[in-house]
Amino acid sequence: MAFVNWLKRRLVVIAGLFTLAYLLLPNVVVTVFSFNDPKGRFNYEWQKFSTDAWTDPCGVADLCGSLSLSLQIAFWATLGATALGTAIAFALVRYRFRARGAVNSLIFLPMAMPEVVMAASLLTLFLNMGVQLGFWTILIAHIMFCLSFVVTAVKARVMSMDPRLEQAAQDLYAGPFQTFLRVTLPIAAPGIAAGALLAFALSFDDFIITNFNAGSTVTFPMFVWGSAQRGTPVQINVIGTAMFVLAVLFVLTSMVISNRRTKHKA
Repeated sequence: MAFVNWLKRRLVVIAGLFTLAYLLLPNVVVTVFSFNDPKGRFNYEWQKFSTDAWTDPCGVADLCGSLSLSLQIAFWATLGATALGTAIAFALVRYRFRARGAVNSLIFLPMAMPEVVMAASLLTLFLNMGVQLGFWTILIAHIMFCLSFVVTAVKARVMSMDPRLEQAAQDLYAGPFQTFLRVTLPIAAPGIAAGALLAFALSFDDFIITNFNAGSTVTFPMFVWGSAQRGTPVQINVIGTAMFVLAVLFVLTSMVISNRRTKHKA
């Protein structure tokens, strides 16, 4: 009976821990096999511990080239989608104009539409316009589908903002630019940052839309897919593990900074 009561009190925590373990299991497998020394082309069975792949992560031809290309596309797509998405979010929340409801509905279409449909539509558009497939078509496509996620994140933040803070800044003789720079932008910054991070992750990870509109250009997800057909090099696991560790460190650093600011304000 005591055990049952203990279990009931901690059921939510236990369920959360199991869910977290389930989500992290693929990352653990990738990390473990980044230290493997496989026999043959495929890195699917554990053979022997080795750090050779970690000492030479670019040992596979075109791996680091495709990784660099994906990072470049993700960076520029994040900048473009964040700038446009932030402006659209402010316009939808702060202004009343014709077809505002239609624009709100259209914003969610790329999020609800299957990627293969969007990929085929963009490919048809580029071919009809005579645009050569490559870096720029991938970038345009990534900005297009990342835009909706940025608008959604920023819009939620802007809707929760207290307009009296901006009015107070104006009462203190702050101009429109000063009010936006010193009041509006800092308050909206968490939503903008969340949208930017989401856009970067989606752009870097995308395969379907990129595969349709890449032409002969090979991004990192396309390289991984192609390698899986011929043999998966251990260096792919190394890159994946390094990116996961960097993401975790980024989140932990953000949490530490946020906690310090909270304690400082208190």
